[in-house]
Amino acid sequence: MGISQLRGDEDREHEGNPPHSLLQDLKVTVHHSSLVFPSQQTQKRTMFLSNIDQVLNFDVQSVHFFGAHKDFPNGQIAAEKLRDSLAKILVPYDFLAGRLKLNPNTGRLEIECNGAGAGFVVASSEYALDEIGDLVYPNSAFAQLVCSAMDHDQLLKLTAGAVGDDHDGLRQPIFILQVTTFKCGGFAMGISNNHATLDGISFRLFLDNLAALAANKPLAVIPYNDRQILAARSPPRVTFIHPELQELENISTLERKQEDELEVGGHDTHPTVFEATQEELDFKIFRLTASDIAHLKEKAKSIASSTKERVKITSFSVVTALIWRCKALSSSTYVDDHGESRESRILYAVDIRQRLNPPLPQGYTGNAVLTAYASAGCRELEEGPFSRAVEMVSEGAARMTDEYARSVIDWGELRKGFPNGEVLVSSWWRLGFADVEYPWGKPRYSCPVVYHRKDIILFFPEQDVPDNGTNGTGVNILVALPHREMQKFQALFQKFLLG
Repeated sequence: MGISQLRGDEDREHEGNPPHSLLQDLKVTVHHSSLVFPSQQTQKRTMFLSNIDQVLNFDVQSVHFFGAHKDFPNGQIAAEKLRDSLAKILVPYDFLAGRLKLNPNTGRLEIECNGAGAGFVVASSEYALDEIGDLVYPNSAFAQLVCSAMDHDQLLKLTAGAVGDDHDGLRQPIFILQVTTFKCGGFAMGISNNHATLDGISFRLFLDNLAALAANKPLAVIPYNDRQILAARSPPRVTFIHPELQELENISTLERKQEDELEVGGHDTHPTVFEATQEELDFKIFRLTASDIAHLKEKAKSIASSTKERVKITSFSVVTALIWRCKALSSSTYVDDHGESRESRILYAVDIRQRLNPPLPQGYTGNAVLTAYASAGCRELEEGPFSRAVEMVSEGAARMTDEYARSVIDWGELRKGFPNGEVLVSSWWRLGFADVEYPWGKPRYSCPVVYHRKDIILFFPEQDVPDNGTNGTGVNILVALPHREMQKFQALFQKFLLG
């Protein structure tokens, strides 16, 4: 069995701190900012957003690193190619050149597909790519490689006389691409997009299509933009209890806040159960090799033979079960106010595209991922077999049938709410962003820009480095916890993995 490794833990005196080799300032200079408009005229329309899209009104930022390429000796050539390709892709993905708007009559978010433009930024770093340190470790300095919002005065100048009315100039683009060149000839492509526009799977398809256009090829997949396909039923029918969802109060106040922030160009208008925390946290990356994951699967096979046929033991389910046990038992509140074993609920995303009847079209661009859950008492998680935790995670995914998914969507039609649980797993593990083939090659690594959230645990792939014996089949797990809880989490991780 492979030995689990703790990245950033080489120096025990600074346990939980990032590696010393990480740069905290990438010395990035922005040279040019602009708006990119669709290369052809697009139809002005209002795009309906599903109830899944509605609750994802926040920005997601990712960075894709590329080494130097002989046909693209400096990142400027790739930047020009990306700008041209972005203009082309904004025709089939016209909503990415639009603007978010709150409909005052329905209280729902919509996208005005008005051709107001996507953001495009060109920048440079004073460093070479190899000098910025470990790409796998989520360095907060990577935020310098992404433009989260464009300057308002500049937006007004850029939109003066352009497509759209003056009011559009006050609203931020919902998609911004930044190209940052390194002195070695490599570059980073940083993307900020509102999550209401795309989920991880449709974002991967978008990247495939962007790469195809950059290579002067046809689209890899034709996007399917009609989100009415996931509209609530009429009348809505909530046919299941949904403990994974929590209804919000003061809805009218929330809607006013949404409208006010959209007017001035803000995006993050929804409150969330998982807010960025102000308390001091330790950060660690726990790395599981392919051998570690195989070992966990063997442990999980002790599930009773009567359940083997309906329980699917996957890499995701065993890793999630391991992390769930560690997180639940590392908490300082092991029992509730009545002295009973506290219940722990873990949340994780399930793609519903193939679970619906009929399945969604392959090129569906909207969010088609719902929150599954597993719940158990802390005592059961500690004393019960690992196979039972895996079974509960698997049952949570299996619960997501067509009717259950429709019930969740209908719940969102009748109420406004958000995920309700102790911890949420956000997985970038198998999305395959680093497998996209661009004219200048595949990314050396692709990763999210990570912020401080103690109740969100991130799964992301290891870097594919053949010379180091890795092939991208393992997983890196980012955990952020207060120091004492992190110490307990680490001890439990080793105990449950090796035991």
